[in-house]
Amino acid sequence: MIVPWHRAGRLLALMLLGFVGLSLLLVLLFRVLPVFGSMVMVERKVQSWVAGEPIRIEHQWRAREALSDHAKLAVIAAEDQRFPRHHGFDVDEMRRAWEASRNGNRLRGASTISQQTAKNLFLWTGRSWLRKGLEAWFTLLIETLWPKERILEVYLNIVEWDHGVFGLQAAAQHYFGVSADQLTAHQASRLAAILPNPRGWDAARPAPHVERRSAWIRQQMNNLGGIAYLEQL
Repeated sequence: MIVPWHRAGRLLALMLLGFVGLSLLLVLLFRVLPVFGSMVMVERKVQSWVAGEPIRIEHQWRAREALSDHAKLAVIAAEDQRFPRHHGFDVDEMRRAWEASRNGNRLRGASTISQQTAKNLFLWTGRSWLRKGLEAWFTLLIETLWPKERILEVYLNIVEWDHGVFGLQAAAQHYFGVSADQLTAHQASRLAAILPNPRGWDAARPAPHVERRSAWIRQQMNNLGGIAYLEQL
């Protein structure tokens, strides 16, 4: 049976409105509710089942007051130093990434903490234009409807830090045997240093390049003005 174009168009419009409404509802709910899971956690669990090697997800939600200020600053210093000032997208970094790829250099990462939060919470890993488009949509939503403190709080609670290890509380216990609020600046910088490759690098026994990156992050933390920088959020 062939569906008339006007009916197909109306169905498409209803589906689009449903998606917009559902995504708005989810973002508004997660503005205030603790986040006890993410799409990346689901993806990792399914991948482990398919591989025949099921993993246990380690994750414990912690409110922002129970997260080390050193860790907050270290992640900003490592991942997104313009986080308090941009509106979800770092145009300067995007331009540098484009120029680097155009000149044949190694591809630079240009995702902000806001973009990574949107991707980790609502979407899947991998690269495609569809995923990038959805990432942009959810990034705009959380930047519009959440304060910066909430974006950072959710990011630190869901980001991946090892096989099956998600969130700062689980990572602090996994690598250093402490709670998320007890992390030192040195420990926090090591955790931030492995974010580009959390399932391949080790924060407790860092390779030389991870230790160098950790030292660079601590220098950046000092350059930003230390913990006082967080007042900009």
